[in-house]
Amino acid sequence: MSAKPMPVKTLSQPWYKEPWPWILMAGPSAVIVAGAITLWLALTSFDGMVEDDYYKQGLAVNQRIHRDRMAEELGLRAEVMQSGPQLRLILTAQKEMNFPAQLNFRIIHPTRGGMDQTVVLTHEGQGFYRGALGTEVDGRWHVLLEDQDLTWRLQGDWQLDADASLQLRPLH
Repeated sequence: MSAKPMPVKTLSQPWYKEPWPWILMAGPSAVIVAGAITLWLALTSFDGMVEDDYYKQGLAVNQRIHRDRMAEELGLRAEVMQSGPQLRLILTAQKEMNFPAQLNFRIIHPTRGGMDQTVVLTHEGQGFYRGALGTEVDGRWHVLLEDQDLTWRLQGDWQLDADASLQLRPLH
């Protein structure tokens, strides 16, 4: 007589009590959550980087290059010093020129257009100009200095955390 094999009892649990389904679902779940967060950030943030009139700005490149060349022909140099909100600028030229009564000094944040400022600097005589920022600024800024008639411009980058003054020279 042969012995009958005993049936093997398996302990089966419901699927949600097993670890493997949860481990396999963790990756896709994390991707869905990350995608939802990215979508929310894209819809709620605006960094001001895209210009509405990009085509017109592209056409104006030659005019801007001409202004840089005019500053180079005049041999313009500027040094800007800041003390709190107060700005003091010294403008020098290698060629004889009449210093304008006012200059436009624009500081432009690299990523946030709402923080940009334009300061009108008033001539105090012999190339010295003075003006004041509307609000305190720090960090890295792009700077444009131009006359009221927009015939020339100087530009550069300014790290306002540093104690050094800003030196502006024509771009070559």
